[in-house]
Parts: sequence; C-alpha cells; structure tokens
Amino acid sequence: QYKFRDLTIEELKNVSKTYPNFTFSMNTYTFKDGSQKDLLNFSGTVPVKYGNSYNIPIRLWILDSHPFAPPICFLKPTANMGISVGKHVDARGRIYLPYLQNWSHPKSTLIGLIKEMIAKFEEELPLYSLSSSDAARQSELLSYIAKITEGETDMKSRSKIGGKNERCFNKITVVGAGDLGIACVLAVAAKDVADKVVLLDLSEGAAKGGTMDLEIFAVPNVEISNDFSSSADSKVVVLTVNSLGNAQTYLDVIQSNVDLFRGIIPAVSHYSQNAVLLVASHPVEVMTFVSWKLSSFPKSRVIGVGANLDSERFQYILTNLLKAEVLAKDAWVIGEQGEDKVSSWTSCNVVANQTEAMAARNSREKVANRAMEVLKGKGQRSWSVGLSVADLTDSILKDKRKVHSVSTLAKGCCNINSEVFLSLPCILGTSGVIEMVGLEEDPLVQEKLQSSAGSIYDLQQQLKL
Repeated sequence: QYKFRDLTIEELKNVSKTYPNFTFSMNTYTFKDGSQKDLLNFSGTVPVKYGNSYNIPIRLWILDSHPFAPPICFLKPTANMGISVGKHVDARGRIYLPYLQNWSHPKSTLIGLIKEMIAKFEEELPLYSLSSSDAARQSELLSYIAKITEGETDMKSRSKIGGKNERCFNKITVVGAGDLGIACVLAVAAKDVADKVVLLDLSEGAAKGGTMDLEIFAVPNVEISNDFSSSADSKVVVLTVNSLGNAQTYLDVIQSNVDLFRGIIPAVSHYSQNAVLLVASHPVEVMTFVSWKLSSFPKSRVIGVGANLDSERFQYILTNLLKAEVLAKDAWVIGEQGEDKVSSWTSCNVVANQTEAMAARNSREKVANRAMEVLKGKGQRSWSVGLSVADLTDSILKDKRKVHSVSTLAKGCCNINSEVFLSLPCILGTSGVIEMVGLEEDPLVQEKLQSSAGSIYDLQQQLKL
C-alpha cells in the first residue's frame, strides 16, 4: 500500500513521458534485514555522453513512502558489462548520489534524480565492456548482481555475532553529524548503551571534521554512513539535525527544519518500523509533533528529549546543594524548553491538618524556586544534551521503566485539547512511553502548561507539513 498513491502515480507518469523506453512493474524487494516488500520499480536506459554515446541500464525501486523517501537505485548491467566502482557506484551496482542523500519533497523528483544521474555518469562512466573471456569468468558474479537488482541481499546482516542474530542487537541510529549528533554518539558509546551505533551523516562535502575524527580514532561499534538503509532495524532513532539555511524569521527557521524532516522521517521510519523516535532537534516540542505526523508511529514511540536534562539537574540541585533529598524524588521540570518551563511534583505527603499542608506547600515552593534560580545559570551544551540522550536510550533499550520528563503528546492532560507535545513525567521502556505519571493538581502549573500548549499550537498551524 502506497501512502501517497496519487503523488507517486503522477511522478511515474512524468518519467514515462520523458523516458518512454522505461518499463514499469511490481516486484518483491528484499531489504538488508531479510524482510521483503512488493514495490513499484522501473527499468530502462539513460543516455550518457562520454566521448561516445552510451545507454546505461538502470533500475529504480520506489519505496511505499514515496515521494517523501528517495528511491533505491541500481545499475542493471548486461552480460557483457562490468561495473566500474567509483564515487557514485559500489561493487554491487548500488547507485549513490548527492541528490538521493539530500532528497526532500517537493523539491526532489524522479526526473531531477535521473538528470543528476546522467550528469554524474558523464563525469565517471559506471560501466565498461568486458571481453568474451572476462564475461565468461564473471558469469557467476553477474547472476549475483541480477539477484541484487531484484532485491538487495546482505549476507552480513544474516550472520550471527556472539551467537545472536544481528537483528536482535540493541542498535541505535543518530541522524545528523553536527556537534550534537557526535556528542550523542560519544555519550551512548561511553555508557555502553548499545551494541551498535550508526551515525547518519547527511552533510555535503568532503571536509567533515567530526566524522573524520571518529573514523581516525575508530570508536568501537560505531558506523558512519550516508545511506538511510544502514539504519535498518534500529531500536531507537535519535534526530539531531537542524537546518542551517538563511531563514529570516523564527517561523522560517522552523519551516526549514520541517522541510528537512520531510526527507528524513519517512525514510528512517521505513527502515526501522518498530523504532522509538527520540527527537533532539529544535524546537523540540514542534519537531516531535512533526516527527509523529510524518512517521505515522503511535504517540508512545515518538518522544522528545524535552526537559529530561533540566529535571535531572533540578533533582541534583535539590539533593546536593539545597539538601532537600526528600523533595527531589518527586520533583520535575515540565512544559516547554526555555524560559517557560515550570517545576512540578508527582506526589506529596498527606498532611491531616490543612494549615500544616499549606505551610508544607509554601516551604516546598520556596526550595523549588531557589533550585530553579540555580538551574537558570546552566546552559545546555551539546555534550550535556548528548549525555541526556544516552540516559533516555539506556532506559528505553534496557526496559528500565524509569520516569523521565520527556516531550509527549499532552492532549487530554491538564485540560489541553490540542495535539501538542509538552514535557511531562513518563515511564519509559522498550516501547517508548509506557505510562504518563500523574501530576499534583496545581492551578498555576496547569495555567502555564495550557499557555504553552496554546502558543505551540498556534505556531504549528502556520507550518506547512
């Protein structure tokens, strides 16, 4: 079932008009993890001038989340053709292009992809003619290539490591190789949270200082890739990307991030259909909502880092600086990130006398206010957010059932009726949010949460999803 059937059909019609030699069919595609799916695909030749004119045979597989996810592209060599492994083609005939890496609907189209493919092939021809003896020797390899073009096989993904199948491993993918993405990878590796971490580097150009350093110093169990398929079967996908465009207004900045996510979320959701999406991109409440909408995942499996870092700091300040350890265990920072966050409590001691109860509440609020003042002086650097991400992934992968203040769908809580994400205390496990922990009733806190929900909802209404 294609989620965006009409858009997909319209694109294929345009391809057929421009390249009438292409033939279309529905076939079974085999992914790296061995799973299979019936997908639309088309085969044909594209004209390439490299001294002489050549017709390069290709085959493109259209994912069911098209046009929000790029197609999977292969060369389809004949018996007398050999593959020239190069910058844009691997030994299996899989085609890699900047256009695929930066795919973003509606800017990216199949026609635009084919045009870039032709341009890159004219710089570096992907196939060469084999002599008859070479062709004979490569007959077995060609049969294997034929299997690849009918569906990608990867023997490594089927191999057993340490007596367990790789698909059972705790695998995390971090999307975005900026400072925050690399901080998350290093924090996850330091805490030994996962068996494997994939860093999806979506940046352009060869000068990628951070990822280059990760490769140089060979951090164990970390793989760097620019191919979404390498994220397959991740238990957690961490989103750290933020648009670096030339937006003029705050709304433009957020819209740029939304446009970026439109090319990312459907792809990672396709390859890791049972993953928990953990959003660290800004603004986290809005981008978590966007991720939820674009992925079609249940709300329990789409969460934002929210106020987890602030809550951990808040509890630490109460316990270690203000010596209020009894209060700290039930204390949380909730709401939205930034100046509008608010402290709250998930339980309180029952006091029989109303006067004593009021005095206890006032005393607690004074301590909380002092803690919040201390908290204001603490910035959120990439490495500190990375540690918070590692903390959250640890609770998810190990099914710890630990309470964290994370961005979750707040509709129905505190008389909030709109679909907005706010940071609230939640129990986390392998399926994401298992349960939301009830907050102590406080009219002032509820008023602040409702105010945050209203402003976030108004902002979301102005975005183009």
